[in-house]
Amino acid sequence: MHSLHARLLLAASLVLAGFLGATGLALDKAFRVSTEAAMQERLQSYVYALIAAADEDANGRMIPPKALPEPRFSKPDSGLYAVIASHDGSPLWQSGSLTGHDIGVTEQQKPGERSFSRLARAGMQLYALAFGVAWEDYAGTEAQYTFTVAEDSAVFEAEVDSFRSTLWRWLGGMALGLLFAQALILRWGLRPLRTVTVDLQQIEKGRTDRLEGPYPRELIGLTSSLNSLIEHSKAVQSRYRNSLDDLAHSLKTPLAILQSSHSDSSSEADVDRTLVREQVERMDEIISHQLQRAAVSGRITLAKPVPVGRVMERLARSLDKVYREKQLVVNLDLDPSVTFTGDETDLTEILGNLLDNAYKYCQHTIRASVQKDAAGIEISIEDDGRGIAAEQVDSVLQRGTRMDQSIPGQGIGLSMANEIITLYGGRLAFSASALGGTRLRVRFPDQAVIAGVTD
Repeated sequence: MHSLHARLLLAASLVLAGFLGATGLALDKAFRVSTEAAMQERLQSYVYALIAAADEDANGRMIPPKALPEPRFSKPDSGLYAVIASHDGSPLWQSGSLTGHDIGVTEQQKPGERSFSRLARAGMQLYALAFGVAWEDYAGTEAQYTFTVAEDSAVFEAEVDSFRSTLWRWLGGMALGLLFAQALILRWGLRPLRTVTVDLQQIEKGRTDRLEGPYPRELIGLTSSLNSLIEHSKAVQSRYRNSLDDLAHSLKTPLAILQSSHSDSSSEADVDRTLVREQVERMDEIISHQLQRAAVSGRITLAKPVPVGRVMERLARSLDKVYREKQLVVNLDLDPSVTFTGDETDLTEILGNLLDNAYKYCQHTIRASVQKDAAGIEISIEDDGRGIAAEQVDSVLQRGTRMDQSIPGQGIGLSMANEIITLYGGRLAFSASALGGTRLRVRFPDQAVIAGVTD
């Protein structure tokens, strides 16, 4: 079942069939019980009519009825039968409808008691009711009799069959109507999914660049995530294209210098080796920077959360080895529950550049913390170095700018970190540190908010 519509329709049909089937059986059972109760009451009324039609002789003893209260008692094989038996079970009287038959209804009942049962007699299925009667003559002698009335069950079964036929015919019609209504409801309810499919096809054909809607509330998360992924893909493609353009443009100058130097020389040995080395190093720096910038993943809506503290600790251990001759004191205050929803490489690039900057320029102490509040997460890195003046902040964020030329570096670390932070909707702030140097604070908005925002 690869169709949601088919699966839902099948499930709903099975539930509907089960419900209507159970309802039909319950109604059928209820009608049968009700019909049996009605027959019992009807047979009881025949008994009372027979008692009322009975007469007495001169001594007050009972004489079987001559004028029967129901014409069917007098018609042979009419389906309605009556028997009066004495206290020992011997028949005293039977209705004319029993002519030629002996149904053997001789079950005795005490006065005032009755018994209702279904019997099979003489090839017939009968419902019978036996009622006990005490008849007292004028001398005060009491005689006990049992009045039994039986009716062919064919009448009962005909009523039940008629009801059953009507019931299932109506239930079947209702089931078909409800199935048709269900199919329409499901088709209408799933229309937004088909709309999303059509809109995605329009994006594939290049006729639009995002899912515009309107969509129901339940699909807003899905469509927002898809739009974020589409925008992310476009942003990555744009970054690669721009980075390649920048790379090509940046390499023109050093290549032109090399070409000019080579053409002005009479032989390969005359080429200035120092110039070649400088230009090759510059090109390598340019290529590394452009490829790193192009590879930045950016905000990924469905990315797996990355523990920030774990990345910070790993980088700190590595930098401790690199700068072990400085004998630095590094204090880390890391909340292990803080996570970053994005690419781990991007987070490593951000923290690596900021920590490396602190390790380079600090004197003795570095302090770093990772915290989370209602607005998002905050990463703080501070040192006891010379610090960065407020008027120099814009300069240090420019690519290739270094405030201290005496320390090796390329001057692109902070610029690259700021580009990635901005790409994730974050902010990099500079302030004075209580340690005496600079405090760098990275603020990312709540990751649940980031996941729903377009790059």
